[in-house]
Amino acid sequence: MSDTDAGPTHSLAEARERDADDSLRGYRDHFSVPDGERYMDGNSLGLAPDTALATLDRVVDEWRALAIRGWEAADPDWFHYGEHLGDLLAPLVGARESEVVVANSTTVNIHTLIGTFLDTLPGTPAGPDPAADPPAVLVNDLDFPTDHYAIRAQFRQRGIDPDEQLVAVESRDGRTIDEGDIEAVLRERDDVGIVFMPSVLYRSGQLLDVDRITAAAHEHGALAGFDCAHSVGAVDHALGDAGDDDEGADFAVWCSYKYLNAGPGATAGLYVNERHHGTTPALAGWWGNDKSTQFEMRHTYDQADTAGAWQIGTVPMLSSAPIEGATELVREAGIDAVREKSLALTDYLIDLVDDRLGDDFSVGTPREHDRRGGHVAIEHPEGYRVSEALRDRGGVVDFRPPNVVRVCPAPLYTRFEDVWHVVETIREIDETGAYRDYDPRGAGVT
Repeated sequence: MSDTDAGPTHSLAEARERDADDSLRGYRDHFSVPDGERYMDGNSLGLAPDTALATLDRVVDEWRALAIRGWEAADPDWFHYGEHLGDLLAPLVGARESEVVVANSTTVNIHTLIGTFLDTLPGTPAGPDPAADPPAVLVNDLDFPTDHYAIRAQFRQRGIDPDEQLVAVESRDGRTIDEGDIEAVLRERDDVGIVFMPSVLYRSGQLLDVDRITAAAHEHGALAGFDCAHSVGAVDHALGDAGDDDEGADFAVWCSYKYLNAGPGATAGLYVNERHHGTTPALAGWWGNDKSTQFEMRHTYDQADTAGAWQIGTVPMLSSAPIEGATELVREAGIDAVREKSLALTDYLIDLVDDRLGDDFSVGTPREHDRRGGHVAIEHPEGYRVSEALRDRGGVVDFRPPNVVRVCPAPLYTRFEDVWHVVETIREIDETGAYRDYDPRGAGVT
């Protein structure tokens, strides 16, 4: 790699100076960073922190020593563990402890929450007026696919045509969603009962205005829900008091294996505003029962009066324990400081793309801080082959069709020096034409 200056500020030496001044630099030591790699894929899977491995080991030891007694005798006890983790996560999403629980998977949580709130609306079989016209759910055409799969399935289960009632806001540029277009659809259609949007678009990294969307939905008389999979742990949220009406978003879901660094397949999280506690979950299960009566084994559901009601099956302890240790680092660093470093890293990445890469490269992520999540979409006509060449040279990124190389400098373990080297490697791949040695995209994980 070259130390040659790209300008008055953009040099490897300057990147190292930034690292020396970074107040969060010590957190990198907690993570297992693969040797010889510049890891920039934390928006898909975060690296393993020693604190997560420690809490996993603790639970394994409790299993070994306590066996069945771990449900009550472990510390913290396993029986209330989903709620315990919810208490730890609540400050990271700006919610009350009773509004957050760790449970299920992200897709399952979308199923149960969309189903739950559809059942409160006129025009659904369980709603207050089943004979009314069916409600619509407003999404967008850049959503992660699982969101649409789950919503369509919930419509079908209620005898509602998803082709008619799943309404997608169209993107103007194929990269971003304009909140004004969400508001325009709400003005045009009086049947929208739920607005369900991502906090951050998975491809471009655009950060949507959760407060504005929540306020627009509530003004329309609709519920506001969010898929926060690409933001929790990297963006400071205020779900509990979002929106001009100060009521907060109605519900949200997220995963724990991206910026929360809790490991592959870690248990997901959900938020339900306290004003909806007591609403019957669409997918009821025994773990959502009130804990004081759960082992009375009644055949009638006695749901918890918190977000814990949306738990379905037994808490998967070995998939949940790493969340406790992993979130310890985020809470210790402070979500505001994490967000500040994330923005500094992505600012630096965008600047280097502008200054160091050729005209075939462009940035598809909004540049404004209040419109950007934690990753940057670098666009190139041969994005897939560029990403493959970069991986073989130690730069771990991922690709999303049609032309996006997603680069994520996760703030707790990524250095400015790492960002410099990744962009330099991309520049060399482009200038030498090395990407042409790779086949066009095939099947498999990208």
